[in-house]
Amino acid sequence: MKITSSQIDASHVSANEVALVRCRKALALKDKSDYEGIREVMRPLWSRVGDRPEIGGLHASVSAEVLLCVGTLTGWIGSKEGIERAQEVAKNLISESVSFYESIGDKRKVAAARVELAICYWREGALDEARIMFNEALQELTTQGNTRAHAILRLAILEWSASRNSEALRILTENAFLFEKISNVALRGNYHNQFAMVLRSLASRDNRDDYLQRAICEYQEADANFKLAHNIVFRANVKNNVGFLLYKTSRFKDAHKYLEEARRLMTRLKDRVGAAQVDDTRAQVFLAEKKFAEAERVARSAVWSLEKSGRQCLLSDTLITHGTALARMGQLERAQAVFERAVEVAHQVGALNKAGLAALTLIEELDQAATETLCDAFDHASEWLEDSQSEDLLRRVNKAARKVFAKLHGDADSERAMETLLGPSPNLHSQVLNYERTLIRHALARANGRVTRAASLLGTSYQGLAYIIGSRHKDLLTERSAVRPRARKQKE
Repeated sequence: MKITSSQIDASHVSANEVALVRCRKALALKDKSDYEGIREVMRPLWSRVGDRPEIGGLHASVSAEVLLCVGTLTGWIGSKEGIERAQEVAKNLISESVSFYESIGDKRKVAAARVELAICYWREGALDEARIMFNEALQELTTQGNTRAHAILRLAILEWSASRNSEALRILTENAFLFEKISNVALRGNYHNQFAMVLRSLASRDNRDDYLQRAICEYQEADANFKLAHNIVFRANVKNNVGFLLYKTSRFKDAHKYLEEARRLMTRLKDRVGAAQVDDTRAQVFLAEKKFAEAERVARSAVWSLEKSGRQCLLSDTLITHGTALARMGQLERAQAVFERAVEVAHQVGALNKAGLAALTLIEELDQAATETLCDAFDHASEWLEDSQSEDLLRRVNKAARKVFAKLHGDADSERAMETLLGPSPNLHSQVLNYERTLIRHALARANGRVTRAASLLGTSYQGLAYIIGSRHKDLLTERSAVRPRARKQKE
């Protein structure tokens, strides 16, 4: 069958064969981010996101293939263009195809379809469900080809988005040989791009300059492959990532140059989500340059775009950037509302690491927030970030603990002064004690019960913390390590 650009010569072939060719062509155009080409190819079967494909008269196996293709395209286009409920529609279509392949016992096609289903869940922020689906699919995808590579890459992206960077690095490193052999240059480019992003995250965590240099090399490999694939969108993403890397090394002028080019390409391609991601990076550069008004304006625009996309994890990230800009402009009430919304958005989709990051940033940026607000934020941040592998993030949590602990004691002193004049206020006093107990319990847990280490985390002395535990929180005595009496010196 002759295929030229998006035109298909359907003469002398059956409707089933034409449908299969259209699906293959559309998915190939997806790798080039060619929206218009996809619509042209699929138009006889499917016209737009939200519509059900025309599968009447097609063989059951072909209908299943069309449903899988349209489901995949719906999720992808819906994510790129910020179409509401697109992921739900995509999941329904893909699930129909899964049911058919299960009925005929085609385990490989079931696995391939479940990879696409997992991607939809990941876009919605349902990370646990997506992780399970990816791993189940990989148990069936044993052939070392593009389909297995696609699943492995998506699993690595999921782990990276969940801040499990060491796990993402392991997945990418152990499967390097597979990506060297695959024929899909766009997929190979995405592998190198993701490898660079993981290295970038680990460089920040472990203070590894060599990782930054390796990341630059991986970005160059990614760009070379995307150039071969004629994929402008992916090249724009690389420019955004390079801009972020330059910003992290304080090369702000060079960072803006890459980011402006990335945004120009995203705008040209009408990729609203991609443009919003670039704007979030630009806002972070403006924050680093102390250009807070510019950062707030750009971050607000990114939030507005992402609100319509359904990409809740990305929205939470950008809300954190927006809240930070507002806080540094002195608009504290607005900043607190934005941080709290970032926590809520991330929590609703189960992205607890991002919810924890939003709560932590609230503590860092809002010095004047009420004690109860800061204590509540720390309680959640310490819980949700407890399993983080980032040393930098754990240092931030410890610093936040010291800040909240100091504020608690400041408020407690004021409370005692008021008690002298007016008598005790049981409710407030009880709340202060409860928050103090929570902070000390978290510090003891991190310090494996060692009071000296816990005191250091809380910014107080060993004697002071030991006295507080012994006098006000005796229930915590079982959580501290045993006191070792010092040997007395013998008198001469």
